[in-house]
Amino acid sequence: MAARVLNVNVGVLGHIDSGKTALARALSTTGSTAAFDRAPQSRARGITLDLGFSCLRTELPPQLGPGPGELHLTLVDCPGHASLIRTIIGGAQIIDLMMLVIDVTKGMQTQSAECLVIGQIACQKMVVVLNKIDLLPEGKRQSAIEKMTKKMQKTLENTKFSGCPIVAVAAKPGGPEAPESENPQGISELIEVLKSQAYLPSRDPSGHFLMAVDHCFSIKGQGTVMTGTILSGSVSLGDNVEIPALKVTKKVKSMQMFHTPVTYAMQGDRVGVCVTQFDPKLLERGLICTPDSLHTIHAAIISLKKIPYFRGALQTKAKFHITVGHETVMGRVMFFSPAPANFNEEIQENVFDFEKDYLYQEQYLSKDSVSSEENKENDQAGEVQLPKQQWALLEFEKPVTCPKLCLVIGSKLDTDIHANTCRLAFHGVLLQGMEDKNYTETFLPKLKVYKQKHKEGQVERVMDDYSVIGRSLFKKETNIQIFVGLKVKLSTGEDGIIDGGFGQSGKFKIRIPDGLKPDTKMLLTAASKKKSKGGKGDMTKEDESSKNDSAQPVTISLIFKRYVFDTQKKMIQS
Repeated sequence: MAARVLNVNVGVLGHIDSGKTALARALSTTGSTAAFDRAPQSRARGITLDLGFSCLRTELPPQLGPGPGELHLTLVDCPGHASLIRTIIGGAQIIDLMMLVIDVTKGMQTQSAECLVIGQIACQKMVVVLNKIDLLPEGKRQSAIEKMTKKMQKTLENTKFSGCPIVAVAAKPGGPEAPESENPQGISELIEVLKSQAYLPSRDPSGHFLMAVDHCFSIKGQGTVMTGTILSGSVSLGDNVEIPALKVTKKVKSMQMFHTPVTYAMQGDRVGVCVTQFDPKLLERGLICTPDSLHTIHAAIISLKKIPYFRGALQTKAKFHITVGHETVMGRVMFFSPAPANFNEEIQENVFDFEKDYLYQEQYLSKDSVSSEENKENDQAGEVQLPKQQWALLEFEKPVTCPKLCLVIGSKLDTDIHANTCRLAFHGVLLQGMEDKNYTETFLPKLKVYKQKHKEGQVERVMDDYSVIGRSLFKKETNIQIFVGLKVKLSTGEDGIIDGGFGQSGKFKIRIPDGLKPDTKMLLTAASKKKSKGGKGDMTKEDESSKNDSAQPVTISLIFKRYVFDTQKKMIQS
C-alpha cells in the first residue's frame, strides 16, 4: 500500500522583521521555487515582498490516522511589510493553520495585530512563535519569555485562538549576518507542536478546479510553470485550464509537487502546473480554473461584519480597498439591513433573497455607530437594537474575477503605514456578483432597498369640516402633483389625503375623509383669529409668528418610502 501524503498549509505571518523567513528556512526541508526571498527586489530590500512557499516533511502523527504516511506542512511565508497587506490577505485564504511570529523583544506590533485579525477571519487554528529569544540576556531570558507568554495569552483571551500553544525559538541566532553554523533553538519543539496541531482539513476533489497562482516562470524546453495552491476541485494531466483574466485556455502538460512529478492534485495541494506557449510575464499571480467556471464581475452583494478593531464608522458611499479572491481593487459601498420589523429574524446563510425589502443605511450599524443622542434615549428604553445580519452593495472601479461565495475583505490601505491602527474594516462573503457592465440598469432595479422618508408641515387654516390648507411641507418649486393621493396624519389624530396644490407658494389642500374633530376645529379657528387680529395692529411679522407658535400649531406628518434603485422614483406608503 502506498504511503499516504497529507498536505496542511501553514501560514507564517507577523510584523516586518519578526524573523518569519528565517523561521520558514529553519523549519523547511524542501524549498519551492518561490521560497526564501529569491525575488531580486526581496533580496535587495531585505524584506519578503511576496508569498514564499517551502515544505517541511515529517511522519504522519497518530491523531491523523493509522498506517504509514507523510505529513507535508507547506509553509506560506507572508510578507510583513505594511504596504503588502494585499498579499497577506491573498495568502491567508489558502491557510489551514497559522503561525503568528512575534519578536519577543517587542511583543505585539501593528501588523501582528492585523495578521491576527486576518487569521480570525480565514483560519481555524494558530500557534504563536516568540522568536529572537537569543537577543534576551541569558540570566533574564526565562522570566522574559514567561512574561511575554502571559502577555500574549491575555491578548488572545477574547479571540477564537484563546489558549493556543505559544513556543519560544531563535530561528537565526545572531541575526541575518551570523554564520550558518549557528544552530537554531527551539525548532524541534516547534515541529512537535505543529504536528500536534495538524488536522485533516476538509478537502473536496469534486466541483470546478480553481487554483490561486502566486508564481509563474518558464523552464527552457519544458514550457511555463504556474505554481500555487488548489482552492477547490482537482486537476489531472491533460486537463484544459483557463486563465480567466486573459481569456486563454491551455492544456496541462506536466505537474509537480515540491519537485516530485504527479499526475493528479486536489483541493489544498500545493502544485506546479506546466503548460506550453504561454508567456509567464502575463501572469505574475491570479487564478486559473476549469474553463468558463469563473465570473468577471463589476459589482456584488455581500453579507458582512465589521472588524471590531477598526476605529471609526463604516459610511455608505465611502471607498475601500476590496480584496476578492486574489485581487485587490478600489470599491464604493452602500450598506443596508433588514426592515426594522425583521431585525431579529434568522437569516439563511450564504443566500440573498431578492423578494424581500431592505432598509438603506447611511452607515454600518454597530454599537459604536449609534449616536450618543440615540443612546441617551435608548438607555431608558433598554438595549440598542441591531440587526442580526447586514449587507453591502460593492461597486468596483475595475472588474474582478472570482468564484461565488468567496471571502471579501474591505480595508483602508491608504491609512498612514506608521499609525498604530488596524486598517482592516470589514469582512464578508460574496453572495451575488453582477457580470453585466450595465448592471445599474439591468440588475440593480431588482434590489429592493428603500429609504424611509419623513416630512413635516403645518396646518395653516380650516377651509371647511372636511378640508384644511397646509404649508411648510414642500418647497415653492416642488411639483405637488406627484404627491397627490398620499396619506398624511395631523398631530391631533386625523388622517388626511393630499388633494392638490393651493396657490403658488408651495401650500396645498388636504381632504379629511372622516372630518375634523370639534377640538381641532376650535384650535385652528382660534389660531387663525389670533392671526387676523394680529394683522390689524402694528405687530411685526416676528411678533406674529412667535404669538402663533405659543398656540400649539397642528402639524402634518407625511411618511413614505422610496426604493433607491427605482427608476421612476415612486413613493410608497404601507
